[in-house]
Amino acid sequence: MFLPLYDVNPMRHLGRPYVNYGLILVTVLAFFVSGGIDEGAVTEAAISLGLIPSVVNQVHVLPPELVLVPTEATYLTYAFLHGNLLHLGGNMLFLWVFGDNVEDAVGHGRYLAFYLLSAAGGGLAHSLVNPDSAIPLIGASGAVAGIVAAYLLLHPRVKLWVLVLGRIPLKLSAGWVLGAWVGFQVVNVFLAVPGEDNIAWWAHIGGFASGAVLILVMRRRGVPLLDGPLAEPPPA
Repeated sequence: MFLPLYDVNPMRHLGRPYVNYGLILVTVLAFFVSGGIDEGAVTEAAISLGLIPSVVNQVHVLPPELVLVPTEATYLTYAFLHGNLLHLGGNMLFLWVFGDNVEDAVGHGRYLAFYLLSAAGGGLAHSLVNPDSAIPLIGASGAVAGIVAAYLLLHPRVKLWVLVLGRIPLKLSAGWVLGAWVGFQVVNVFLAVPGEDNIAWWAHIGGFASGAVLILVMRRRGVPLLDGPLAEPPPA
């Protein structure tokens, strides 16, 4: 559909988005530590650290030798695993382009909480819609969808450079680009054939909904929505 390349949106409150950098670094390292391009190792890591709906819903139980973390922790750990370089690269590109301004809007510590809660929201939605599935969910897409929601609510008028159909560079407003992304997710929720689509569309929807709610309550005081004017600082 499109790939975001960069936005014209300077930081307003923070010098550097250190948490966003850290999340990208940790996720890339986790990919290689968990097997990288070794499909067998990735599958094993996905079973132990991915979110398996039938396990978190207590329909099935993992063999003890495959249990590396408490079952509840997989609502977070799944977001740091990826199946291949394309999967990893796409999520990290979105995080690189949009995550810095969301971190700027909420602050370092709250941004980490925002990211993890969006991941958990995506995992929860997926597990509720597919309660008996034994297929592990992996990938940062739920958390990234939360970032997309926050950016869309904060900066719909900011201009983005995107690559359309993998070859056409265009400069468009974030509202159009991310609005189209949201529409694509919603359409696929209804068009996807259960058992034949390997993309967890409901995790995207759950992450997006979580991010939309969280940004309303977690953004720092004075940060407006919808590219509104910055609030005046309180008098000294």
